[in-house]
Amino acid sequence: MEQFEAGTLAGAGSFRCETCDFAVALRERDPMPSCSNCGGQSFRRASMFGETGTTPAPPTDLAKPEWLAEAREALMAEGDYLAFEQDDRVRVVPLQEGWTRIGRSLSAHVRLDDPTVSRRHALLYRADQEGAKILDDRSLNGVFRNGEAIELSTLGDGDVISVGRFSIHFISLTGDRSPREQTVVSG
Repeated sequence: MEQFEAGTLAGAGSFRCETCDFAVALRERDPMPSCSNCGGQSFRRASMFGETGTTPAPPTDLAKPEWLAEAREALMAEGDYLAFEQDDRVRVVPLQEGWTRIGRSLSAHVRLDDPTVSRRHALLYRADQEGAKILDDRSLNGVFRNGEAIELSTLGDGDVISVGRFSIHFISLTGDRSPREQTVVSG
């Protein structure tokens, strides 16, 4: 079996960590990364059609980040949002009715350019009367809701969606977001 060390140009395709079996997908000239699940340095080429007996590794950190409460407070309009950190910045994406594509592809609405994310990783469907649902779009590493692997799942306010190494927080705001939530100090 062909093995690749970190830092080598392995070519395009799917690879699995020799230590924990975590999957990564690489483009033609990408260097082999360290495993984002366990830090392993050795990989083997994996079938693009999946392997029997392998399951994606569940996310290990579901703690609410410090920035989440501040991001939630900054939102003024009712609606559903995705909030996550990328490149040391917090991103908050308002969800429209219909489909939202999440993945590494240039055509994704929420683009996560990382080898742990499939080009077409997940689909999120939102309808005003039905709420929001997340669907695994045949991803290599799976989609997790609050640490549980899912194929299709309804989302609720506060749920954490894990896509590759990213933790995406689902925020659903309802009701009045007027100045009543602001602290008023009178003298």
